[in-house]
This record gives sequence, structure tokens and C-alpha cells, in this order.
Amino acid sequence: MRPYLCLFLLLGLTGCTSVSMNSYLDAAYKSYSEGDCNNALLQISQAERKSRARPWLQPEMSMLRGQCLEQQQLYADAAQTYRFIQTRYPASEYAYRAQARLDTLRQMGLDGTAAVATPQPVRKLPQR
Repeated sequence: MRPYLCLFLLLGLTGCTSVSMNSYLDAAYKSYSEGDCNNALLQISQAERKSRARPWLQPEMSMLRGQCLEQQQLYADAAQTYRFIQTRYPASEYAYRAQARLDTLRQMGLDGTAAVATPQPVRKLPQR
């Protein structure tokens, strides 16, 4: 009887942390959809602390973090977050989505890379 009780308690505690982590992630998505990125980033941080045993959730949380950083106009930080996703999780769906966000930031000139100067030929002024 005692082993069953211990097993039941262990499973119950595992379920509690899972529910807690999911509630933080759900709250982060809700805050993001309402435009409250400060709270969304706080909820993501709390979810990350709870999800150490669930590494498959990290790319999703990082993607949401990058989107919040974009919404706060922290484009260089968002680009760095997207590069982290690509480097750490290259085979995931989120790496593909991160590349799309990086392409968009690059096209808008907001990806945090230094602008490259392109030399132009000198125009000759008309003689008077």
C-alpha cells in the first residue's frame, strides 16, 4: 500500500508543476494578444523556470519572447533571440518561423546588423 501512495504523490506533484507551467505559458500568450508585453515576458520567464525538465517547450517560449521584443521595438534583441532558436533548435518548426521573422526584419533594415555602405560613382558637374 505504501509504494502506491508514494507513486500517487509523486505523480500528483508532477502534474502540479505541469499545470503551473502551462498556466504561465497561457498567461503569456494572453498578455501578448492584449499588447502587454512586459507581463508576457514575465510570464515567459516564470514558465521557463518551471519547464527545465521539458526542453521541447523552449523554442516556443523563445519565439514568443522574440515577438514581444519586436512589439517593444527591441529589434536587435528580437533578431538575437531568433538566431538563438535557429542555432539551438535547427530542425524545429520554430527555426523555420524564426528565419521568416529574421528575413522580415532584414528587409525592413531592423535586424541589428550594421548597414553596409555602397559607394556611388562621382557625378561630374556641368562646366560653366
